[in-house]
Amino acid sequence: MAIQDFTAGQVLTAAQMDNLQANDYNQTVSTKTASYTLVAADKGTRVVMNSASATTITVNTSLFSAGDTLVLQNISTGVCTVTAGTATVSSAGSLAIPQNGSGILYFTSASVSIFYPSAATSASGLTFITGTTFTTATSVSLPTNTFTSTYQYYKIFFTITAVTADADFTMRLRASGTDNTVAEYDNTFLGLAADGTTNNVTTAGQTAWNVGENDAATVRYNLAFDVICPQISAPTFVYGTYNFQKKDNTNQFIRFGGAGFRSSTVFDSLTFISSVASSITGNYKVFGYANS
Repeated sequence: MAIQDFTAGQVLTAAQMDNLQANDYNQTVSTKTASYTLVAADKGTRVVMNSASATTITVNTSLFSAGDTLVLQNISTGVCTVTAGTATVSSAGSLAIPQNGSGILYFTSASVSIFYPSAATSASGLTFITGTTFTTATSVSLPTNTFTSTYQYYKIFFTITAVTADADFTMRLRASGTDNTVAEYDNTFLGLAADGTTNNVTTAGQTAWNVGENDAATVRYNLAFDVICPQISAPTFVYGTYNFQKKDNTNQFIRFGGAGFRSSTVFDSLTFISSVASSITGNYKVFGYANS
């Protein structure tokens, strides 16, 4: 239960005493299904995040006092990141709370807090951030705030399992729910077919990255990319591979190389796009590389 207010000289009832004792064992729980900003009433409670998408818990100043605490917990697959709003949030560990992870947020003053995570993460490993399946989609966007200041580097896996018609695929970077369509996408990928022929792609100044195609009858599309520093105000780069069945169904290709967005822009997501409406079915997974 939350902290109660009593007046001087007040005589507590048996029920009030029971509630005070119960609070030692069972905190008041509030469950959130989307990104959340803490309020003063959260003091002494347990805030539980339950979202399959990446979320944030924002901490602002002048809501809590020195010595106040609350518990933050994540019970779903989307990683929740404790984020400094107007207050300061420090931690000796990660500010990202994975599924089944939790931590205590402790305030040393009204504007300074420390997060003590309970979930240990491998220093050299990958942390799952978000992922989902999609059906007969025209385009698929990662959730807003998939890319945050918690990680500098990300690994993305994208698989198509069905296509309703022969289609070309492109990819754009995204910020605050909007795709960036400025003609500053460059990419260079070297391609090799199963029969040994080449299929290279080199483009500059486009409104999206070219990431292949696929035949509707034989679907063999997979993409694995690293995204480099999308949250830094600098050019963003991706490196990786993708394989696909050519639209005329004559050959399977694999391409490997890299792409870049020229301007110094901060991005929090990206979009995968089919040239054919309501055509692609599949899934994606996004992971963050540990910073140390």
